[in-house]
Amino acid sequence: MKRISWFMVLLMAMPVFGSALGTSARSVIPAEAQQVICVDYRALKNSSTAMALKDRVLPDNMKAFETSLKAVGINPDQDVEQLTFASYRNKDNTLQIFGIAQGTFSVKKITAKLALKKIKGVKYHDSVLYPMSGGQDMVFLDESTMLFGQRTAIKGALDARDGYRQPLDISSQMGDMMNSVQNGPVWSVLDQLGTQNMMRSTLGDAAKLADYDTVKKRILGSNYIMDFQNGVNFDLDIVTNDPMTAATLSSVLKAGVMFRKMNASGVEKVALDSVTVDSSSADLKLHFKSDEKRFQSLLQSELFATVSR
Repeated sequence: MKRISWFMVLLMAMPVFGSALGTSARSVIPAEAQQVICVDYRALKNSSTAMALKDRVLPDNMKAFETSLKAVGINPDQDVEQLTFASYRNKDNTLQIFGIAQGTFSVKKITAKLALKKIKGVKYHDSVLYPMSGGQDMVFLDESTMLFGQRTAIKGALDARDGYRQPLDISSQMGDMMNSVQNGPVWSVLDQLGTQNMMRSTLGDAAKLADYDTVKKRILGSNYIMDFQNGVNFDLDIVTNDPMTAATLSSVLKAGVMFRKMNASGVEKVALDSVTVDSSSADLKLHFKSDEKRFQSLLQSELFATVSR
């Protein structure tokens, strides 16, 4: 992973805006899931700050998906209520990413429109995969849930649902972290390896103040919640094995904030002043809060353009 400043922790949340996953959506997430990110389109429409954030950092895959939906008669702004992205690795260690859209769809109208365009589906297990623009496929899991992505990624997701590979266990570490945040307006979970790498890159030189290679083995995963009510609030939890590990990480991250403040100026200084770091039981807790005006100024800064690439 490319080295980045600790400030990237805050911006990890920025391409996304979520709520609890439905049963159909959760059933297609493989046990090897590395990250799950949930996006609530309704939250976007109710916040000018969220819309500004969406316009600034909307990833290319989401832009391509919105275009593909419009091509089959779906209006993302009206018909899509929730968007989820999940990543996992296959046995050959290749990273697979797929998306799940939940909302109000008319499956019969969509399939009829595809038929008029002479777009034919391909059968896989008991499902039918339809090609979309941009090299992606889509398949309906039920009347309100659509799975989309590259065909290899979709097949792996359907394998998890249909019993051909292990699905995500709700009692696993990833499952527990999802249960603790998925009722938030915006949330994501990251697995152990991803969190270890993220923390190393985030801490930068501050990681040298402690034996991070030893401490990182006791990091289990992470999750965050972000919302746009009463300004912008972001809460990140790093889950560890024990309170001592959480306290050590808290101290190291606080040192990273202090180092960064020494050379900070302008909007970055304001952002750093809005961060608090602490530990509770076996969790490291980072909180960021900003009013909408200052946050929208941050979106236009060179700093934001640099760290959110």
